[in-house]
Amino acid sequence: MTPDSDRVLVIVPAWNEARGVADTVREIQAVDAAYDVVVVDDGSSDRTAAVSRAAGAEVLVLPFNLGVGGAMRAGFTYAQRRGYRRAVQVDADGQHNPADIASVLSGLEHADISIGARFADVGDYSVRGPRRWAMVFLAGVVGRVAGTRLTDVTSGFRAAGPRAIDQYVRYYPAEYLGDTLDSLVAAVREGLVVTQVPVAMRPRQHGTPSQGAWGSTVYLLRSGFALVLALLRPRRRDRRGGDA
Repeated sequence: MTPDSDRVLVIVPAWNEARGVADTVREIQAVDAAYDVVVVDDGSSDRTAAVSRAAGAEVLVLPFNLGVGGAMRAGFTYAQRRGYRRAVQVDADGQHNPADIASVLSGLEHADISIGARFADVGDYSVRGPRRWAMVFLAGVVGRVAGTRLTDVTSGFRAAGPRAIDQYVRYYPAEYLGDTLDSLVAAVREGLVVTQVPVAMRPRQHGTPSQGAWGSTVYLLRSGFALVLALLRPRRRDRRGGDA
């Protein structure tokens, strides 16, 4: 069934998020009746799929863990096949405020991809040390590639219009930072327009952050490497054999 053009697909990638995903689903549904929620269970070993269904979400179950990139590509494929023209990613851990979905979607009025930016003078989200340095560097480089000022290119809170949905179905890498950096660089090089809107992040509802001091340093090195790979990746060829 093709959904009404005003409906929005909210994609929630989830891996072992049984403790909190139901709250996230219900909160999204309570914000706007036009939001359809699909949880992509990324090979969870807990009851993520069951509690998501009980909360009222559609559920896609992946047979094994692919990472956020693989889960999101499955979600975008679902969106394309069901005829959605707008899709937005919301993480299962409660950090993305569903009340901000409308703001992130508003960026699609003049762009193909809209990023909910954490470092845009809204809220008190703070990152220090090597991880912050990496984020500033990555945003500066990708912003130059995109031809616009960006402050947060690793945010997973982002919306996609019809051209971006089609692009992500064709190419949405699963490797480290591919779901944020590589997918964004590839989309820009295909001619898609990127913008950002300010959002405030909330504390995660369950679990603990995985980055300590050593992890942040590793993040700096790995993110730089991921960006280099993204920039060096050849552009896709169009059907006539020229650069897209």
